Amino acid sequence: MARRVRIGEADAIVIGAGLAGLVATAELAAKGKHVILLEQEPEQSLGGQAFWSLGGLFLVDSPEQRRMRIRDSVELAWQDWEGTAGFDREEDHWPRKWAEAYVNFAAGEKRSWLHEQGVRFFPVVGWAERGGYGATGPGNSVPRFHVTWGTGPGIIQPFVNLVRDAAARGLVALRFRHRVNELIVTNGAVTGARGDVLEPSDVDRGVKSTANIVGDFEVSADAVIVTSGGIGANHELVRKNWPARLGQPPRRMLSGVPDHVDGRMIGISESAGASVINRDRMWHYVEGITNWNSIWTNHGIRILPGPSSLWLDATGKRLPVPLYPGFDTLGTLAHIMKTGHEHTWFILTQKIIEKEFALSGSEQNPDLTGRSVRGVLGRAGGGAPAPVRAFMERGADFIVERELGNLVRRMKALTPDAPLDIAQVEREVTARDREMDNPFTKDLQIAALRGARSYLGDKLIRVAKPHKLLDPDAGPLIAVRLHVLTRKTLGGLETDLSSRVLRDDGEPFPGLYAAGEVAGFGGGGMHGYRALEGTFLGGCIFSGRAAGRAAAETI
Repeated sequence: MARRVRIGEADAIVIGAGLAGLVATAELAAKGKHVILLEQEPEQSLGGQAFWSLGGLFLVDSPEQRRMRIRDSVELAWQDWEGTAGFDREEDHWPRKWAEAYVNFAAGEKRSWLHEQGVRFFPVVGWAERGGYGATGPGNSVPRFHVTWGTGPGIIQPFVNLVRDAAARGLVALRFRHRVNELIVTNGAVTGARGDVLEPSDVDRGVKSTANIVGDFEVSADAVIVTSGGIGANHELVRKNWPARLGQPPRRMLSGVPDHVDGRMIGISESAGASVINRDRMWHYVEGITNWNSIWTNHGIRILPGPSSLWLDATGKRLPVPLYPGFDTLGTLAHIMKTGHEHTWFILTQKIIEKEFALSGSEQNPDLTGRSVRGVLGRAGGGAPAPVRAFMERGADFIVERELGNLVRRMKALTPDAPLDIAQVEREVTARDREMDNPFTKDLQIAALRGARSYLGDKLIRVAKPHKLLDPDAGPLIAVRLHVLTRKTLGGLETDLSSRVLRDDGEPFPGLYAAGEVAGFGGGGMHGYRALEGTFLGGCIFSGRAAGRAAAETI
């Protein structure tokens, strides 16, 4: 029988125990405030989505960049951010201010502050979202993607430790299996939350937990901070918010996030009176592959590709300039969804997959996650990484053949409803290979991958030596079917620079704060239309810190 549980009063309530919630809670506890941390999932999922990430962080003019001979600056980073975000709406006032503040944070104290928490970085800086347009267009002009040593678990662990230490000192009450259904509003201010107590669950981290209700609860506080994440696992809501500029929403999508990332708190906060902006801005990947060893529903993994693979649409036509692997995620998504088909193909060689294929996710990178120097050094040797080999052998989307004709026939067999033109694929591969005969070329992808190898990091571990796809010494040939993979909400609860949630009239909603993805990583959408990558975890950290500090000052 359900029972009402009043779990007391506190200085602050934090709703959601992901990275932003942990950072906000740690900041409040550091100021001696008493916090109740509410989380609908079981304790084993503490840390939320961030645990599953590669741990990439956007930094500007870092020591790692300078050691890799990268010249970066806050001015260049802001030029790239503006060109990528494309702010063009009246409601972009606060998102733009958050973006400026975040770029300055990334160029300033971000690295040193994280270093104080115990965070360390892999020495080679990655180059994500390379752009391929003009200097003022979208994309990173230089490599800025810093992988945390320890990946996602390495970025959350310092804050987990701080929160658990505060709990041991009686400052934090951890309340798992508490699902918020309503924010309590008293005399125009948010003063607490009500919801359901769910039955205990012993499922593994990331696995869908039960939603059986065993009671309800009510809690009150002077401040409520919402840090509940986005909508990535709620495909119905993704399709509802899907913008026309990205074409038709996919009928089938893979999920890059666990089932509990459903966007409930966005609607609950809005019902209480919060302003929600930029719902149509979202971030989904186009290099998704079906996980052969799924953890959550429709579990997909993103390939982090180097620039060498030949990218074809469902009919066998090459994607247009500059839609190359790793260049423009949303530009590629918009093109794909206007072709009338939802999948695409990479065609590559064994040599390319060995050097250029990385898989996003802490569990797909056991060497980095386990902080194994020997394991990481092993990547420089021969052969594809073990997780990649597992997908080649067991993944539903991988085809391996020695001969191009056999490869393409199997591609067609795997997608019988798509009008894949075998002759077209052969023309594209052959034409591409002819462009390899000279050190100069009209093919801008080949020019780009040769240019990429002038960056030391790419030459060492990321970009294969240019070669013909049909070179038998580079084989076998590999085809990979790619799907749309849901990931991030770029809009959300509108907040000022103190993470105070605003009402529709633009005034602060007393008592209510928001941070992380539920707030569009700051302001209701600090990325604008597109992201530069490495900015999601950092946005959770930056906005969670701001929310915790601002709430602590007002309590």
